[in-house]
Amino acid sequence: MTTDATGAGITEQVLASLRGTADPRLGELLTGLVRHLHDFARETRLTQGEWERAIAFLTATGQACTDTRQEFVLLSDVLGLSMLVETLNGDRTAGATESTVLGPFHLTESPVRALGDDIDLVGGGERCVVSGRVRSADGTPLPGAVVDVWQADDKGYYDVQQPGVQPAGNGRGLFTADAEGRFWFRTCVPAAYPIPTDGPVGGLLRATGRHSYRPAHIHFIATAEGHTPVTTHLFVAGGDYLDSDAVFAVKRSLVRDFTETDDPALAREFGVPNPFRHARFDVVLERAA
Repeated sequence: MTTDATGAGITEQVLASLRGTADPRLGELLTGLVRHLHDFARETRLTQGEWERAIAFLTATGQACTDTRQEFVLLSDVLGLSMLVETLNGDRTAGATESTVLGPFHLTESPVRALGDDIDLVGGGERCVVSGRVRSADGTPLPGAVVDVWQADDKGYYDVQQPGVQPAGNGRGLFTADAEGRFWFRTCVPAAYPIPTDGPVGGLLRATGRHSYRPAHIHFIATAEGHTPVTTHLFVAGGDYLDSDAVFAVKRSLVRDFTETDDPALAREFGVPNPFRHARFDVVLERAA
């Protein structure tokens, strides 16, 4: 097939080669990808050198991935693609907890902990208690719901970023809600922190003049039988970067006050010094289709 100066013939050849794709959805995705990529190259008049730099960047991004770090997820995050996909798939039942990004530091298995356990194994920072209830969108409590939580420490580091400094599993816990769907745990108030900038994604941020900070938050994944799991955050109200999150993940419905509480009896019940900070965060799941 001949082609013109715009390379339209090349695009048509590639699209024709995809018409035999057995999986219709895969064919749709690849066809759309090829069209947009080729249009991008035409629109920007992509040069050979720029194409080579892009390939080198993607290669370096893959090489930066490890068992505890996912640089491609980080790249997706800072380009807003992670949040776009979340938003496009986030048509939830009214009142259900909104989802947000998974982030690059989730581990497949958090340590199993008992309700009320302290996930801050180092003991730094301001003490707090996080409590809530997992329930269905109709208000029914969900006993036995599983709540997976993970967070950075009070200096903004995850355990996997500081092996030998933080013990493995610091800031992480897998909790099972009680008979009334309630969960609670002790920890430190998390800090705002920069996403890792020592890899290709950090270079991209510097090249575009962007900061690398995320507002203080705790990650949650909540699951319950017969319901759709949700991956979400609990953001600390009043903190920095709520309006300029490096990965565009803040949703106002997920911001909560970590209220200073002066209640000796409640402090004894939770096993923390008085006064302490207390955040309440209910997680509402929608029923699975």
